[in-house]
Amino acid sequence: MLQDILSGNMSLPLLLLEFITLSLIVLVVLPVHEMAHGYVAYRLGDPTAKNMGRLTPNPLAHLDPIGTLMIFLLGFGYAKAVPVNPYNFRNPKTGMALTALAGPVSNLLMAVLAVGLYRLLSFFITSAYVNSILYWMLILVFASVNVGLAVFNLLPIPPLDGYRILSVILPDRWIYLIGRYENYLIILVMFLIFTGVLSTPISFVANFIFRGILMLFGLA
Repeated sequence: MLQDILSGNMSLPLLLLEFITLSLIVLVVLPVHEMAHGYVAYRLGDPTAKNMGRLTPNPLAHLDPIGTLMIFLLGFGYAKAVPVNPYNFRNPKTGMALTALAGPVSNLLMAVLAVGLYRLLSFFITSAYVNSILYWMLILVFASVNVGLAVFNLLPIPPLDGYRILSVILPDRWIYLIGRYENYLIILVMFLIFTGVLSTPISFVANFIFRGILMLFGLA
């Protein structure tokens, strides 16, 4: 967003739309994603997130100041990771994998609900203008952002959820070795995002899933 403002190439209405999009990510998408992690961990026997007040959709409980600022300035960022104690799980590896999976699944469910809501409302809306606004908000913004976030988080790279899921089948010595370098891998992920290296594969998979959701509701 910062680049768009500095370049002056984007009109005020488009800048406003981009601001609304980023606000939805910050206020709804990320909090629900993190809450899902905490809820599944709690159901599996780990009360850590619950005890720290993270089983709530309230964005104030989940947002990281720097990560939020990055979202508005650079277009990508992060929320506070939900604390999880794997030793509270009956099976630590499986518990961590299911807890990690909960985040992307919550994003896909939000996308499905958004498309379904638009489909339901479209039967009652006669105004083409109102219909186009709803289509933009629910489909092009909310649903597509959720699908993209789900796909991104399923990448098998630390510290993303995909790596936590993959860890269930990795030998302990590999997990230990990767854990030693996780901070460097976080920087690598940020670099890959900033340079756009991950954009093509993520977009390909996300578009495939997004079209599938649209087809589910007869919107393809």
